[in-house]
Amino acid sequence: MNTQQIKQRFGIIGNAPELDRAIDVATQVAITDLSVLITGESGVGKEVMPQIIHQLSSRKHNKYIAVNCGAIPEGTIDSELFGHEKGAFTGAHDSRKGYFEVADGGTIFLDEVAELPVQTQVRLLRVLETGEFIKVGSSKVIKTDVRIVTATNVNIPQAIKKGDFREDLYYRLNTVPIQLPALRNRKEDIHLLFRKFASDFANKYRMPPVKLSTEAIGLLQNYGWKGNIRQLKNVAEQVSVIESSRDIDAAVLKRYLPEGDTSLPTVYKGGEGSDLSERDILYKVLFDLKGDVTELKNIVVGLMQNNPEGISSVANNAALMESVQRLYEKTEKETVVEEPQVYTPQILPKEDHVVQHQEVVEESLSLADKEKEMIIKALHKYSGKRKKAADELGISERTLYRKIKEYSIDN
Repeated sequence: MNTQQIKQRFGIIGNAPELDRAIDVATQVAITDLSVLITGESGVGKEVMPQIIHQLSSRKHNKYIAVNCGAIPEGTIDSELFGHEKGAFTGAHDSRKGYFEVADGGTIFLDEVAELPVQTQVRLLRVLETGEFIKVGSSKVIKTDVRIVTATNVNIPQAIKKGDFREDLYYRLNTVPIQLPALRNRKEDIHLLFRKFASDFANKYRMPPVKLSTEAIGLLQNYGWKGNIRQLKNVAEQVSVIESSRDIDAAVLKRYLPEGDTSLPTVYKGGEGSDLSERDILYKVLFDLKGDVTELKNIVVGLMQNNPEGISSVANNAALMESVQRLYEKTEKETVVEEPQVYTPQILPKEDHVVQHQEVVEESLSLADKEKEMIIKALHKYSGKRKKAADELGISERTLYRKIKEYSIDN
């Protein structure tokens, strides 16, 4: 049975390479008894993979039981999975078989396996290693032959570091991993899925199916879909039931899409056909900050040139320019990119900026004379100690050294 036939049999829609790969792995592993761990975000359809594995295996005529581990209270999960004896706990009026006993010879699908309590994880590890378990309140060992398939949307390696999941159990469950892609990474499949859901709801509610405009399809494909296929299905149902018109444009569709859930690559495009990552957008912000600093420096220079009398003192003036210079240099360091990928800002060479202090001095001789005078006074006050003189003037010692050399001040 090829991939397309499997899609038709199990109602899978889409042609994304990642999806086809997941189906192919499920098909290949079905004939074995290896444990399979299915990972992916909530709502991507992880529950379909264990059905494929069971139906294509030699166990297909035996029981298939799906268990949502996150929906069972911690106090009763052991009883549900492994059973209990009469009187094992308050309310245990009769003995009960657990899922592992009922599904002997078949397949158990443990959804949200990362939600299992640590003590239950120990019991599950024993089943995987020896095929044995003990009912709650009993000392009798029971054998079982069960194929275990698990799924989770949790990052289990991180859960292991936090002590919430056993590492040895993880490696037993993860014999064969299957990763399902998020819906936002299957853009070509989104409209196909929407059309399928719209058709289903049209038949269910006995009405014509809704149709999307070109702009609406683009909006649909560029949306973030945090809830993945489940969220898309809900939107299709809402639009089908609420809207009287069967032709849906982008403005109408947008009312059904929560704001703030648009995927990052659609917020800013650095070039045709290229999506920016969060890192690229951060670089863009830093480059914009650099531009703001340059603009601020130009404003300060303009103030100094047009109204030098309005500035209280050369020392304060020098301190201001030094602060702006430090901010500029810091920003320039932070925005260095080893390999610019998408955004290529047009940054002038440093010598082209009108921020060089020498240029201000040349354009205002009176200001230069006052600055030189203040530097001489500061050096004289501290007997030539440049560090203290620089602190007094509000500039760095390195800048003071450059000024002394520039003005040919004997020190």
